[in-house]
Amino acid sequence: MSTSNPVSALIQPLGEMPPDSVVFGSTEAMRLLRERLAKIAVANVPVLIQGESGTGKDIIARMIHSSSPWKTGPWVKVNCPAIPGTLLESELFGYEKGAFTGAYGMKPGRVEMAHRGTLFLDEISELDMGLQSKLLQLLQDGQFCRIGAQEDKKVEVRVVCATNRKLEEEIAAGNFRSDLFYRINVVNLHMPPLRERAADIPQLISYFLEYYNRKFNARAVHPSADLMNSLKKYHWPGNVRELENLMKRYVILGTEESISGDLRPREVDFFSADISVEGPISLKKITRQAVRELERKLILKVLQHHHWNRKSAARALNISYRALLYKIRDAGLPSNRAPRRPEQVAPAANNIVAAD
Repeated sequence: MSTSNPVSALIQPLGEMPPDSVVFGSTEAMRLLRERLAKIAVANVPVLIQGESGTGKDIIARMIHSSSPWKTGPWVKVNCPAIPGTLLESELFGYEKGAFTGAYGMKPGRVEMAHRGTLFLDEISELDMGLQSKLLQLLQDGQFCRIGAQEDKKVEVRVVCATNRKLEEEIAAGNFRSDLFYRINVVNLHMPPLRERAADIPQLISYFLEYYNRKFNARAVHPSADLMNSLKKYHWPGNVRELENLMKRYVILGTEESISGDLRPREVDFFSADISVEGPISLKKITRQAVRELERKLILKVLQHHHWNRKSAARALNISYRALLYKIRDAGLPSNRAPRRPEQVAPAANNIVAAD
């Protein structure tokens, strides 16, 4: 077992925090989130933050720490999918001298380093079952054991977890322990996607423009009315992180053309009321297209959930394996394996509002 640390830093300073008015904006969903955060920050209970990638779960976790009685203690972040599984246990819990080949000295883990502070486990769903058991022990009695040690160690730590997956589905699939879920889900905070808080986009744009103009010594002006309209209508699959990176590029390159090409319209939603009723309408054709598109999305989602195991997906869909193969071809989906999930790609550095 190698003892080298992964490239990405696991213990990070809090760094510059955006103003609360920028983080929470003006929508009702974020107002309720802000009120809930204020209530739970002072209580030493585990918190689970859920939401799509790029919504700002990292920022909310840092705000919990900085608003808590343990704000003077360490802030320790562990990006679970960024660390190989063979290293993650030693990184989390540490090891004793001679615990394995190459362990020439004792090394404390991230849990120990977070003593009297906050341990933030980003993408908690990536932990394997063995580590889930050790984390459960930590949450139950505040104790853990280094690799190669004979005795448990006691630690006082506030645990905050984040995930972009639905852990209930991971439990049903046998990938996550239900008892651990109930331990980390004492308080749940849900981060709404940016498309559901479009009213906050102008304020976020103003903040990013000011921040990156200052950082890069640039003078990018506020987007035109036409571009702002496109930004408001865009569906933002990458959420606040995507908006931030878009504004960063706009500031550096200085032209609206550098970002306008990325604002492609979303896929046609056959279930919306936006279908044109001018002229003749083929109800049969539109219904057939809607059913086909819905079936394609459902099959793709089930295949991804079962890691592209088509036999498992067929059982989950309650259809034959042969029927699934036909539908995969008919929908134009890949025949073998899905591409790497976007949430597994390490986020770009220097993101200010949305670190995940």
